Amino acid sequence: MRPDAASGAGEARADGGAGGAPPEAPGGLVLPEPLWSAVRAAYGEPGRAYHDLDHVREVLRRVDEVARDVGWRRPREVFLAALFHDAVYVPGRRDNEARSAALAREAVARWLPGEGLDEGLIERLILLTARHGALGPADVDDEEALFLDCDMAILGSDPAAFDAYDRAIAAEYSAVPPELYAAGRRHFFERLLALEHIFLSPYFRERLEALARDNLRRKLEAAS
Repeated sequence: MRPDAASGAGEARADGGAGGAPPEAPGGLVLPEPLWSAVRAAYGEPGRAYHDLDHVREVLRRVDEVARDVGWRRPREVFLAALFHDAVYVPGRRDNEARSAALAREAVARWLPGEGLDEGLIERLILLTARHGALGPADVDDEEALFLDCDMAILGSDPAAFDAYDRAIAAEYSAVPPELYAAGRRHFFERLLALEHIFLSPYFRERLEALARDNLRRKLEAAS
């Protein structure tokens, strides 16, 4: 994530994303141990204060909520896109999402052949996360909107969780001069508040839009 962007959903760090059992996949999909080991290794790289396995598990929790309340047309692809969407993460780089999508394609081809998965859909969902804050509801279909909102749901969390997220992003960008980082974050928050809708789907908009706007305004006021 760049300092002028935010890609995330998650609560306060629980275990640093150290690993544990793989999440349960939908549709009878079973994650082979080599695939899960590769995912754990990717998200366990040094310097990840926010974009770790805790973040992935929180996004998957939101994915499960949507599955329960709305339903996914392609739940297995959505699951794998969430699993890999931040697998490559270097603060400041603009190709993280493209490299994560490529890694997902490679993993599906290597460890999940014959599952009938739509690799193009997995790739497209991951690539869309590079455009958080730059898309409107008319730019995406219903499935894409829900997926992107799962990743952005942290913005509408309770204030303590939002502040933990904000501190973790700052930690990941500790190498950036503080003034430059603060300016980038301020610009991104202001851009989100200027949008007609922060969340692209009615499902998340009804639940989290007001909370997200309160969090963003509070942070901007505190920084002024």
